[in-house]
Amino acid sequence: MSKSNDPPFANELLEICKTLAMTGGKNALAGRLAGLTQVETKSTSTDMVTEFDRATEKYIVGEIRSRRPKDAIIGEEGASFSGTSGITWCIDPIDGTTNFLYALPGWSVSIGCSDDNGPLVGAVYIPALDEMFHAVRGQGAFLNNNQIFCNTTSDVSKALVCTGFSYSPEQRTIQSKRMAKFIHQVRDIRRFGAASIDICFVACGRLDAYFEENLYQWDIAAAELIAIESGAKSGNFSGGKSSPKEFMVTCPEIFSQLSQLVISSSSTD
Repeated sequence: MSKSNDPPFANELLEICKTLAMTGGKNALAGRLAGLTQVETKSTSTDMVTEFDRATEKYIVGEIRSRRPKDAIIGEEGASFSGTSGITWCIDPIDGTTNFLYALPGWSVSIGCSDDNGPLVGAVYIPALDEMFHAVRGQGAFLNNNQIFCNTTSDVSKALVCTGFSYSPEQRTIQSKRMAKFIHQVRDIRRFGAASIDICFVACGRLDAYFEENLYQWDIAAAELIAIESGAKSGNFSGGKSSPKEFMVTCPEIFSQLSQLVISSSSTD
């Protein structure tokens, strides 16, 4: 067994994840309450970045580099360091920047660690709610240190389903038309605006399912592990291996049902 699979080693990584996510998140929340001074756009006019996205990533990356200089790091706001330890950190300093911009509570700090066997540790902290979701591979999923489980919903018509929309206006139009085709076949639809939170909400039973496309690695790096450890099933829309390009996570028994709805509703006719 490799060192990175040793529980004490993984738990050491977890403590770093939780500490940095909470500290970075609380600092960003305090800064947001004091007011924003730098708001810019990235890929489109609706893809926002603030000074706190960059400051939070800088803080987290600096701490990881100090504590574990041999690890690799990938960050949404440009952090990129190669490593030799076999551990890779994936950081989303503020997931849900538009919510953050509007002082809505639905934004998080997400930090995940992976090794050669895949996701190993994940922490997602929601500062406005003071909620910390975490998981270590093979050890279950937790919210504020209480173990959580996904729902046992078995009928997609009774499922509360969450999704997200692209920063591209044209893609949003296509995605909204798809939703209109099957919204009457599920309990209802939600759209909160932060993938990591949506996935964690499936893990703790606040949602029955979530799907989205054209995400990024840092959107799902921590939260997917948390959902899997809660008992949820993840994959792409057709049930294959999940990826940022196509991501779905549900209560296990409704995955195939939702998959059929999404795929059949994705035609352009």
